[in-house]
Amino acid sequence: MKTINKIMIEHAIKIARAVKANAFLVCIDISKDLAGLAEEKKKNTEIIIVTPEKTELPEDIQIFARKLDVPNINLTRLGKIKIAIAKGIVLGFFKKGDKIVCLSGVPRFGYADSIFVIDVGKEFEILTSDFISDILEDVQPEVFNAVMNLSCELAAQGREYRKVGTIFVLGDDERVMQLSQQMIINPFLGYTQEQLNILNPELEETIKEFSAIDGAFIIKSNGVLVTAGRHLNAAPDIRDLPSGLGSRHIAAAGITNITKSVAFVISESSGNVSVFKNGKLFVTIEKPID
Repeated sequence: MKTINKIMIEHAIKIARAVKANAFLVCIDISKDLAGLAEEKKKNTEIIIVTPEKTELPEDIQIFARKLDVPNINLTRLGKIKIAIAKGIVLGFFKKGDKIVCLSGVPRFGYADSIFVIDVGKEFEILTSDFISDILEDVQPEVFNAVMNLSCELAAQGREYRKVGTIFVLGDDERVMQLSQQMIINPFLGYTQEQLNILNPELEETIKEFSAIDGAFIIKSNGVLVTAGRHLNAAPDIRDLPSGLGSRHIAAAGITNITKSVAFVISESSGNVSVFKNGKLFVTIEKPID
């Protein structure tokens, strides 16, 4: 008797062929049943497996599939898909016009129960054409991924059992510094660029500790931390923003509207992570309900 996973994979393959999908995205751990996707790789359909950060794919899966990591935290199924597609765009896995068939499910149940067909450039906030072109030009993929992971972890876990609210402003740092002011003594002065790079795992606890400070982190496009505790002066035309956004979201929209930066906002009240580019909200990763 076929398992539910094998049945779902068979139907997903039929859908992928019918819509001429460019990529097959698996957002649920069903690695034991993925052998059936190997044939799709031969048809030039990209097979991408979404896994928790620092998790390796089995060797037999690596032969035909690529790995895309998401933060190793509790995520809603839609949140996981949003993060995967955002990262996939930045990494060059997806481009505007691609069709993606996504297989999803609830992790604790251990089987796939949903199939999504996603049109890159039309679905979700993040898949607009402006975001796709600008983000690839202004930010290094591995740095974007690191900030996204860190933001989601802080939102989910907080700091010492307390909720955290902060902003990470990534890229165009010289212009961002001109349009902001220091609220505290810069805690990152006097260190080398290697010591201050957000890709350095030894820096993670330091960043989480300083996340309790009011103000924004400013990060170079290559991942080097410039400062923390920075007040962002730019203000957007709030008529272009969804209602109900707080002061951090408005500040993030403002600074990205007049610079080439990307801003990640962690909401202290909701635990959601929002990404802004060109003064617009492009994606919100909702915190799961506990």
